[in-house]
Amino acid sequence: MNNQAVFNIAEICARHGITDVILSPGSRSAPLTLAFARHPAYRGKLRVVPDERAAAFIGLGIAQATRRPVVLVCTSGTAGLNYAPAVAEAFFQQIPLLILTADRPPEWIDQLDGQTIRQRNLYGAHAKAAFDFPADTTHPDAKWHAERIINEAINLTQAVSAGPVQVNIPLREPFYPKPGEEIVYEQDVKIVRDDHANTILPPAEILDLRRQLRTAGRVLVVAGQQAENPTLTAALYEFAEVRQVPVVADTIANVGNVPAVRRQDIFLAGLSKEQKADLRPDLLITFGQSLISKALKLFLRDAAPAEHWHLQPAGEVADTFRSLTRIVRVQPAVFFQQLAAFETKDYDRAAASSPTGPTAPTLTWQQADAAAAQFLSNFFAADGQPFNEFSAIRQALAALPDGTALHPANSMAVRYANILGLPKGRQIEVFANRGTSGIDGCNSTAVGAALAQPERPVVLLTGDVAFFYDRNAFWHKYPTPNLRVVLFNNHGGGIFRLIDGPRQQPELDEFFETTQALTAENLCRDFSLRYFPVSSFVELNAALPVFFAAETGAAVLEVFTDSRTNAAFFEEYRAAVRQAFS
Repeated sequence: MNNQAVFNIAEICARHGITDVILSPGSRSAPLTLAFARHPAYRGKLRVVPDERAAAFIGLGIAQATRRPVVLVCTSGTAGLNYAPAVAEAFFQQIPLLILTADRPPEWIDQLDGQTIRQRNLYGAHAKAAFDFPADTTHPDAKWHAERIINEAINLTQAVSAGPVQVNIPLREPFYPKPGEEIVYEQDVKIVRDDHANTILPPAEILDLRRQLRTAGRVLVVAGQQAENPTLTAALYEFAEVRQVPVVADTIANVGNVPAVRRQDIFLAGLSKEQKADLRPDLLITFGQSLISKALKLFLRDAAPAEHWHLQPAGEVADTFRSLTRIVRVQPAVFFQQLAAFETKDYDRAAASSPTGPTAPTLTWQQADAAAAQFLSNFFAADGQPFNEFSAIRQALAALPDGTALHPANSMAVRYANILGLPKGRQIEVFANRGTSGIDGCNSTAVGAALAQPERPVVLLTGDVAFFYDRNAFWHKYPTPNLRVVLFNNHGGGIFRLIDGPRQQPELDEFFETTQALTAENLCRDFSLRYFPVSSFVELNAALPVFFAAETGAAVLEVFTDSRTNAAFFEEYRAAVRQAFS
């Protein structure tokens, strides 16, 4: 058995401080599995998830929560393909994953051997890089090459912009050590560390940016999806105060206590063309990744600001709003710190009170946001509302425990959450798979978060299609007492009744909404989750305190609603928005 270079992979990972490894069982991957299972750093700490798709999303959830690389190990053949949805999500969300795919030796590819596919560069453009581990590592140069590959792959997962990296590892038989044979980890393995520099803006660039900011007229800052970052939050707060610049942020932007505009989904859906013109920025400053709000994206594309700066230290930059004019290669926190530090508050408040142009705007972002908050409060205070998922999710959000890691699933859950916003003062951080916006791993990602931070409440808000699609997220042996799932079951893909296009089609019921009759009761029994079914406001109000209590343990709150009632209520909401903001 000549797998010393393979066994050393576990040693190199441990030396780099990697603590989380997700294994899916297989024979071809046995040397990798044993390398981690017998290593002192991982003994008793590995997690085994049989379904590779769920395993990869669980790894994604752990990496989201810890902000450190997670290792995925699978056998050869289609096992690695099942990682693909999570790999794509990690790529666009910039989450560090190290993917170790076991493979046949190269001479056996395309020779009709079992569990053999073309695994080289398996994830194509959706991985930061793909490496081919040497099939023969007996020569010292090959061993050096193998160790170099693993170091480079680990460093790449974390280098800005972070992301998934594949190492494809061809393995020959025998895979298993003989009885009594020990696995040895060499202590002289090569370790290469990549210390990422904390870049600051040079003085000349600061002066140029200051000059443009002073003469720009109306400035708008828009925050995309990002992890919670107290340093950035503090710097952004100071910048917004110093320069009196509005900051617009979806729930997934995690900008904390920054006095940001957060209800743009509401008022932008109802304002007239003339009112939107008052909000049009001359200079747009963006940072972070994707936005949830389609209304905001469409507004910014139509606004066509003269200047659009995007703050990103490295990597490709998307021109989401078709207006990009400058890429500022620095961490956003550094940009806001340096630009706020160069002006006094008195100066910028005076400048902000005299905007360029013939007249000051009659509507500001802050005014529109305040009006939307009042509208929302009035709308849900109206009597006689039928039981519906929009109102129910509002009550669930209001009951979230302090310090919750909130995982709104894709489809309507994340959209509802973005419209409604979060309760103030509870230190809630929002995670969502908005890199590719698929429903396929929402459960598993939340499970990964619960495993990574067992002391923190993790709450998944999800619809029935996303929930049942990813039911194998719970098929493992690891307890998640801090996990709560709020499941909105309207027995179909209810979003198709709410969006223009499919809801007007006669094929809606059969081919879009795809009605299903499942409930979560049997799943909860299978996986030892407490089960709370509710179908009225009275039952929901009674269940929420017990459901969220720490002593309850892992649980599912299944909220049963009617799809047609949900659609009618949401249309009532949209009509009220148009009337209130037209």
